[in-house]
Amino acid sequence: MKRYHTHLIIFSFLAMILFACGKSSKINYVTIGTGGVTGIYYPTGGAIARIINKKRDKYKIRASVESTGGSVYNINAVLSGDLEFGIAQSDRQYQAYYGKAEWTKKGPQKKLRSVFSIHPESVTLIASVKSGIKSIKDLPGKRINLGNPGSGHLQNARDILKSFGIKESSIKAEFVKAVESAGLLQDERIDGYFYTVGHPNGSVKEATSGRVKVRLVSIGGKEIDNMLNKYSYYAKSVIPFSMYPNSANKEDIVTLGVKATLITSSDVSDNIVYAITKEVFDNFAEFKKLHPAYQVLTKKNMLRGLSAPIHKGALKYYREAGLIKYIDKRLLK
Repeated sequence: MKRYHTHLIIFSFLAMILFACGKSSKINYVTIGTGGVTGIYYPTGGAIARIINKKRDKYKIRASVESTGGSVYNINAVLSGDLEFGIAQSDRQYQAYYGKAEWTKKGPQKKLRSVFSIHPESVTLIASVKSGIKSIKDLPGKRINLGNPGSGHLQNARDILKSFGIKESSIKAEFVKAVESAGLLQDERIDGYFYTVGHPNGSVKEATSGRVKVRLVSIGGKEIDNMLNKYSYYAKSVIPFSMYPNSANKEDIVTLGVKATLITSSDVSDNIVYAITKEVFDNFAEFKKLHPAYQVLTKKNMLRGLSAPIHKGALKYYREAGLIKYIDKRLLK
């Protein structure tokens, strides 16, 4: 009997060790929702995933990237738990957290959390020279792709039309993904399209490099000044014409823009959010090299343009790194 109890104790001890080892080696799988493969969201998500996956043995995190319909999809999927992280425009983040636009009926989405902001995104109107579109006021009667449902650029286009007093019904509107727009423009099936994106961008390069001559249209005037005063998440933006040497532009394009932001939910583990935040910021120089749009990034401006409270896991890192002083106090909930 004594021998039996000894064996039982040894067996129980070994079982506890094996359980502990199994528990410690558990991999946490996380998915980052991005956007179309020709935009910047997709490579941005890929860059974040590669950085954290290099430390898989340390953090037990395996990140993957999913191409999605964009900001609205990513926000809803993060809130429902279908995605752990998503990339979304700063204006969409604001609207979701405060229950506006698509979230008016659902109400404020208080589980939404910010991690950090990334590159600036300019609201870009690309049009064929043949269409005669030289300003927003030229859009009535033209065939314009406003953007696919669930995308940030669809709401941006609608905001701009509203600011100019242009009814959507006065435009021959299309609602397809931005990835299809360049081809449609070159096939002369549309006269122009809106795309909120960081620059330089592959789709815009494709649009400006074909048979049909194309220009990027400046978006300015008192209407836009009023819009900037009304919506805090918009800011003036300039696209250097030198980025698109095949376009008809001879000077920089003046417009407005928002910021791409990495979002998550309050339900996601503090440890996971901390690890991703730490690895991106600790490998900041490497991260900046991954895309031309990142060259304007600083650690300070990656904490600006956020509307939802910052996740506790990210806050832990920002306190350790001495970056907390750059964060709006309203986001420290």
